[in-house]
Amino acid sequence: MRKPHVLLLSLLTLFGGLLCGLAPVPAYAADNGSWSVYPVASEIAARPYFYLSADPGQTITDKVALANKTGAPLTFRLYAADAYNTARDGGFAVRTLGERMRGVGTWARLAQSRITVPGHRTVTVPFTLSVPDGAEPGDHPGAIVALDERVAQGSGSLALGVRQAVAARVYLRVSGPTLPAIAVENMHVTHHRPLVPGLGDSTATISYTLHNSGNVTLDPKVELRAHGLFGRTLLDRDLTRIPSELLPGQRVRLTEPWRGAPQFDRGDITLTATATGTHETASTSFLALPWLVLAVVLAAGAVAAALLVRARRGRRPRRTARVRRSRRPAATPSRPRFLPSARR
Repeated sequence: MRKPHVLLLSLLTLFGGLLCGLAPVPAYAADNGSWSVYPVASEIAARPYFYLSADPGQTITDKVALANKTGAPLTFRLYAADAYNTARDGGFAVRTLGERMRGVGTWARLAQSRITVPGHRTVTVPFTLSVPDGAEPGDHPGAIVALDERVAQGSGSLALGVRQAVAARVYLRVSGPTLPAIAVENMHVTHHRPLVPGLGDSTATISYTLHNSGNVTLDPKVELRAHGLFGRTLLDRDLTRIPSELLPGQRVRLTEPWRGAPQFDRGDITLTATATGTHETASTSFLALPWLVLAVVLAAGAVAAALLVRARRGRRPRRTARVRRSRRPAATPSRPRFLPSARR
């Protein structure tokens, strides 16, 4: 039985010059310790990523470099892929080889789809990127991926086979109108209250979805505010666990813990998401009650409802039974009988 493979996409950025034998690797190269993938330097300077712009219907050419940092030859499968935000934390990720592509993964064509790089050497591969006539304007992020053909033995009881990949990011912008737009969706608050008021910590979890509904990549900032009864400020925080790149059309589900949430209060929570050229605010109400108090309130409500129903039933007048009389036709008066008078 063939073992399943797990594709690990390493999108690491190194902020220093890396030397690999005789093969120099520029700063910002995507690297996993064994090989690197990066754009070929332009005439001006080295590029951390592919920053490309094109008109609909235009074809552009570029080159990607693969540096083998090991002493043995490595064979890679090269392909272009679309990028997306991961659901867990909104990180930058790319599609696997078998997934459906709609942007860079479809438009880019590499001169070689399979290549072997000798040990301590660097190989350059050209590629073309043809933007279709009907391409939507805005950002179309993607990557050039080098997938190792070797299958390494994974650890753990499942013993999964592991294939590693390294990708160089591609930031493509198609010319035309740009529309930055962000939305805050499905905001919800979950309270974690102690059973008895004052015994134990009270926390809450605020969950929400950030949606990039525009056509450009956003670097959002989110502010969290909470107010209780009489306008008291309970929380005032700038959130930090936000994706730095929210790609067009992507949704990311995020959570924010609230330690020290009130145990007995009622108020509103407001989230304000801002990015260059756009902002949106969403709010929700909350009611914080300890479980014991909540149980007492519910029990008292149930008892009061039962007594009210019983009292209403007791005040209802008794209905007397009506005797239904059958209607009989009135007796017709009998005609008087005239007896013949006796002859006198």
